[in-house]
Amino acid sequence: MPPVFAHGRLRLYLLKLLDEAPRHGYEVIRLLEERFQGLYAPSAGTVYPRLSKLEAEGLVTHATEGGRKVYSITDAGRAELADRSGELADLELEIRDSVTELAAEIRSDVRGAAGDLRREMRAAASASATQVGEDDSWQAAKEELRKARQEWKEQARRAKDESRRAREEAQAARRQAKEAQDRAREEVQRIAGQLQEQFAKSGGVLGSLAGAWLGGTQGPSADRPSDQPSDRASDRAPGWAADLPATGDPARDLDRLLDRFRDQVRDAARDHGVTAARVAEARDHLAAAAARLSGTFGSRP
Repeated sequence: MPPVFAHGRLRLYLLKLLDEAPRHGYEVIRLLEERFQGLYAPSAGTVYPRLSKLEAEGLVTHATEGGRKVYSITDAGRAELADRSGELADLELEIRDSVTELAAEIRSDVRGAAGDLRREMRAAASASATQVGEDDSWQAAKEELRKARQEWKEQARRAKDESRRAREEAQAARRQAKEAQDRAREEVQRIAGQLQEQFAKSGGVLGSLAGAWLGGTQGPSADRPSDQPSDRASDRAPGWAADLPATGDPARDLDRLLDRFRDQVRDAARDHGVTAARVAEARDHLAAAAARLSGTFGSRP
């Protein structure tokens, strides 16, 4: 069969299976074989290295149960799955098409085998026409041909059923992917709203920036110039990015915080729209925030 998973697609499908439930490697291989109606099953040498790579990237984790590693998806893995939900739906359709193509090949092979058998039976019947027991030989040949036809019909029926099941599963997967995408969008909007409220209460420059991008009108605090650093607890957003545990490497922790801030602003802009006026206002907020943060790192060890 042609390659089922293009580059990066098997990794995406492994995340989908682990999102359904924690599984060990053998169970993942068995599920993939079931999804392909037994027509394809990846080897352990294909699945386990990819699981290890996903774990190294922080997308899955594992626990040892009964001497086996049981893999589970992490929040980061779920986030990637939500971001690639459309690609996942396309992958389900590709799997359905692969199963359909293989079923068609089976039907063709069976049809060809039946035709060969029919020709052989006719040749055998013709060769035995001059022999004693011609009627018995012809009846035996006819019976063999009947059995071959019945087998072909059964193979064709199974192939048709497999194609129908694959099509229904692909349609269900597309619906699930759309629902997951909608839920992820609602969750992002909910979190963005909470962050906006927290930042608005803090009165800090980051709060002003989040408010501008999320459709608010709050500006820098009137109590002090926006380019002056502040250590007041009220200028911080309590609990912001609390789901990012410290790694022990301050530089890496800072990069992760900046990534989270950038993603939050981009999500807000995508959900609420970007105008020239908002971009101009955002530039002012970013300049003020950069100046304050530069002062923070310049004034502390």
